[in-house]
This record gives sequence, C-alpha cells and structure tokens, in this order.
Amino acid sequence: MKNTMIVAALASLLVCGPALAAETAQQSKMKTCNADAAGKTGDERKAFMKECLSAKPAKAATPQERMKACNAQATGKTGDERKAFMKECLSNKAGS
Repeated sequence: MKNTMIVAALASLLVCGPALAAETAQQSKMKTCNADAAGKTGDERKAFMKECLSAKPAKAATPQERMKACNAQATGKTGDERKAFMKECLSNKAGS
C-alpha cells in the first residue's frame, strides 16, 4: 500500500513538473512587470501590464547579424583600431 502511494505521488510530480516550472517563469515575469509599472495607475498601468506580460523575450542575434551591426559601427575606423573594435564588438554575445 505504501509503495502504491509513493508511486502515485512520483507520477503526479512527473505530470505536473513542467506546469510548475512554467508557472514559476510567469510569476517571475509578473514580478518584473509589476516593478517596472511602479508609479503608473489606472488605464496607463493596465495597458503597460498587458504589453509587458505579452512581450516575448528578445531573440539572440545570429553571428551574421552581429557581424553586420559591428561593421556598421566600425565605419571610419582603420587598421589596428578597427581590428580591436571588431574583436570586442563580435565577442559581445548580446549583439551590441
């Protein structure tokens, strides 16, 4: 009888586990949006929260997109200055 209860409890954790993780992410997003909405009231707050909570995370830039952006920023630089700038810019994972 004890083994059956333990197996049932573990099975319910396996089924509910992903849902609990998603809920935690949503709660985190809600906390962040609430903090960002400080000072807003009424319709302004409602509109802000709707936009904030529906926003998707920013997509990471591809290597080609980073190269294009860095090349554009390096306009006017030459030689070692350009080489150093490109190295620094391309190592930035956020895509500057």
